[in-house]
Amino acid sequence: MLYADARGVSRVYEMSLSDGVWEIWRDAPGFCQRFTGTFSDDGRAIAGYWDRSRDGSSWERDFDLTYTKVS
Repeated sequence: MLYADARGVSRVYEMSLSDGVWEIWRDAPGFCQRFTGTFSDDGRAIAGYWDRSRDGSSWERDFDLTYTKVS
């Protein structure tokens, strides 16, 4: 997956989807990231969180989020 924003930052992430769990990660020197999201039973929401790490071994929670289908 390719991420780009208005600041001119772009990043390449790897991604997997298995058994209702969506994972996205990026292992880059000095700034690693990972996302884990779980689909609700009815498929209308994904509850997840992003973690970050400076060294790839010590992780801290960056933020939680929920995606919700509205229609």
